[in-house]
Amino acid sequence: MTCWLEDLVDRLPGRVLTDPTSTDAYRHDQCLVAEAGTPAAVVRADSTEDVVAVLTIAHQATVPVVTRGAGTGLAGAANAIEGGIVLDVSRMTSLTIDPVGRTATVGPGVLNGDLDAAARSHGLCYAPDPGSRAISSIGGNLATNAGGMCCAKYGVTADHALELTVVLPGGEVVRIGRTTRKDVTGLDLTRLIVGSEGTLGVIVEATARLLPAPARTATAALTFPDVATAIEAVLAITARSTPCAVELMDATTVHAVNAMTQMGLDEVPTLLVQSDVADPGPEIVMIASIAREHGAIDAMHTDDEAEGTALMEARRVALTALERLGTTLLDDVCVPVHRLPELQAGIERAAATHDLVVGSFGHAADGNLHPTIIYDAADPGARERARACFDDIVAAALDLGGTVSGEHGIGQLKVGYVERQVGTAERALMHRIKAAFDPAGIMNPGRGY
Repeated sequence: MTCWLEDLVDRLPGRVLTDPTSTDAYRHDQCLVAEAGTPAAVVRADSTEDVVAVLTIAHQATVPVVTRGAGTGLAGAANAIEGGIVLDVSRMTSLTIDPVGRTATVGPGVLNGDLDAAARSHGLCYAPDPGSRAISSIGGNLATNAGGMCCAKYGVTADHALELTVVLPGGEVVRIGRTTRKDVTGLDLTRLIVGSEGTLGVIVEATARLLPAPARTATAALTFPDVATAIEAVLAITARSTPCAVELMDATTVHAVNAMTQMGLDEVPTLLVQSDVADPGPEIVMIASIAREHGAIDAMHTDDEAEGTALMEARRVALTALERLGTTLLDDVCVPVHRLPELQAGIERAAATHDLVVGSFGHAADGNLHPTIIYDAADPGARERARACFDDIVAAALDLGGTVSGEHGIGQLKVGYVERQVGTAERALMHRIKAAFDPAGIMNPGRGY
């Protein structure tokens, strides 16, 4: 055992795993195509002091550190690095609601859905709602600036992050941000940390903004002959209202959802739209009417909460349903909303070119789709075709003025695309910023940018 590892074990008794049979479960997040090494240690942190100890020792010994929450990431950002440390913060689950200030102060291991449930007990809500909200943690949501179904109305995680406590390499603890509604003092370090994928420091506590919980919702299920017509309807709907969710599923995805749930949905491109205004019934009627005017085959709507929840569940299980068809490689591209039909056409061309099934779903009101490539992992040729298909979809998004990641982050999976999107000088600037935070280069090296 090396000196730094002995020091780690001595300073954190009972919280350091070194046996490969114990550390193996911490090697991967949910991106199975990204490489993962064997860590020298997994530290299961219980406190800020534990994190300080890890980053102090790692900085002194120049050992790479990968921070891990719930392990639900989809870009390989939490995959272990050979001989490094995996810092597991999932046990840091403190949670305090301030109903007067409308804030929540949480540890990074708190699950998104648990935070929202705690807020709702006070008549409030935590608006960011990634599809993985029942299993993904706030630390990971912050690290990737996660989005979800509500982004077009309520914004992404960064829009709700007020204050962060962060441990920097070497063990220094800093507190950044304010709970005030306005703050233009100095550089916005909070926005810099959010979305940095563990490359600058470790978030050990966050104070998030809460909103009044909507009293009611109403939901519409809108079907279309093709994706282009559906997006025409989206543009018309969002010109007259701001639904809290506008979710798209292509025919392949609807077919997979039907096979899993027996919901009996029409297997054509489908929009699921939800309104949470004070009186959502009239708005959802208007939305259904706009959809019919813009080519909808059918426009069913309801203001019954249970029915609406059941309809939205079809979208929430989309990835799970597609995973039943084979191994999946999930993309996360985003383009201007009016260019979604061109993106979908590019996705379909890529699927045909590489002889693969690709199911596409996502957030139509903000242009963020999740094309899901299905392949046989036991077939090396299929794996290569899947990666080539993935490359073609990313290229299509960039050609349309889009981004290689809307909400899942870059991790390992998309590092190779970053320079094409942001530029050589701009990427070099990112690296200089990282060096200011992390001069030894130990924080999740090689990931993010």
